[in-house]
Parts: sequence; structure tokens; C-alpha cells
Amino acid sequence: MVGYGYSLAFLFLLLKSDILYVLFLCSSNFWHIPIDMEKSAPTRGQLERTLSQRIQALYRDRLGHQPSQVTCQILDAKIIIILEDAVTQPEQVLVNSGQQELAEQVRSDLNAAIQPQLKELLEEVVGVAVIDLLSDAKLDTGRTATIAILDRQPEVRDSSASSKRQK
Repeated sequence: MVGYGYSLAFLFLLLKSDILYVLFLCSSNFWHIPIDMEKSAPTRGQLERTLSQRIQALYRDRLGHQPSQVTCQILDAKIIIILEDAVTQPEQVLVNSGQQELAEQVRSDLNAAIQPQLKELLEEVVGVAVIDLLSDAKLDTGRTATIAILDRQPEVRDSSASSKRQK
């Protein structure tokens, strides 16, 4: 009969000078893996790209219309969101038939309906509470703009920090 030996393993996390050390003990062996905490935070550009992709998917899934381009820019404790070609087909039909006011009301109602999901998405991606969302649309240009006011500035990694270390 073959016997199998079991060894106990322990995992310890130690934070020291912005470096997280993962300590792994297994039997009599010891390993440590340093993880730079600064690198674990996304860069501003990574957050902006993620927001753009997720917002475009939200509009496609919730409204059945995908804007041709979504641009997001994080400025301190604000996020500026610009949607190109954001006008849905029913809104365009209303505009083309001379019912501009009704089309504007539909757009206003759509913005109000999607704001809770947009707020949740923003908070999930940037990890900061959204305290206000300001939105407006121009049906003649097809653009929608939203400004999200955040509780505080999101934590981001300096994108030039890694390139400076590599030099």
C-alpha cells in the first residue's frame, strides 16, 4: 500500500513601502513574491478605455442602438463622456417627420431611464461614488454628452512610472 504525505501550506500577505509581499510557506520551503501595489492600479488611459467599451455595450444592450464612438476622459473628480451617433432610429424618425419636441422628450426620457445603470457602471469601473450625473443631447448632431461628478478622484497609476523604472 502506497502512503501519501500531506504538507500544510500557509499564505501570508505583508504590505511594506507600497510593495505587497505574498509569503507562501509549504512544509519547510519558503517563497516570497513581491507585488508592486502601484502597478496594480490601472492607468487613467486604461480606465478611460474600459469605461468607453462598457458604456458602448450598455447603450447597445439597453437601447438596442450602439453609438459609433464613445469617448471618456477623467479629469480630477469628473468623468466627461461623449457619445457620437447616439440618436436611436425612433428618435430620428420623429426628427425627420418634424416632431422635434417629441424627439427631445424621448431622448430626455431615455437618458433618465439609463442613468441608474450608467451610474452603477461608472462606480464599478472607477471604484468611486458618483454624486451627480449631468446629461444633454443634440439631436441634430447625434451627440450626447454626460458629465459625472465623483465623490473623489479615482486612484490611478502613473503611466510613465513603469517606463521610468525600465530606463
